[in-house]
Amino acid sequence: MAKLYFNYSTMNAGKSTVLLQASYNYRERGMDTFLLTANLDRRAGEGRIASRIGIGAESETYLPQDDLFARIEDHLKTQKLACIFVDEAQFLTKDQVWQLARAVDDLNVPVMAFGLRVDFQGELFPGSATLLAIADSLREIRTICHCGRKATMVIRHDENGKTMTQGEQVQIGGNETYVSLCRRHWREETGS
Repeated sequence: MAKLYFNYSTMNAGKSTVLLQASYNYRERGMDTFLLTANLDRRAGEGRIASRIGIGAESETYLPQDDLFARIEDHLKTQKLACIFVDEAQFLTKDQVWQLARAVDDLNVPVMAFGLRVDFQGELFPGSATLLAIADSLREIRTICHCGRKATMVIRHDENGKTMTQGEQVQIGGNETYVSLCRRHWREETGS
């Protein structure tokens, strides 16, 4: 029975690494997978999922207006897929998460989504909120704060290294922009 999985964490926990390893495991056994990532995150290049440890794979991209159920259904007409993998799932719209759930329910194909749970202000992303609400299985991928505690929050730095507390929810960046922290150190950094 197919399921909708949501693997979530903060920045630099290894979400993309886990996604790429899981897809590799399927492919090593002769099963095809379908990889998707957000079009707006092009740090690794357009149509590419990459991990900071140096592994990567080609993928298709999605835009907010894309009907993911229709795209998956079209792929299944010409190719048997063992699993759908979605990176940067926090950027999915609410409707797209429901489209992925429909693919699981109606097309009987598992979907594994990987993404951030909260933004730098401690707020849920819309895609993450919907996944937390409707996914069949939730898995936290853990990373640590500089103090050794589990990191559950993230701060954003400006170009001068100062912690930001205001701004747009989405700003693409990596280690130069974001730092994962435990809640206590996030509160200290943000003055919350």
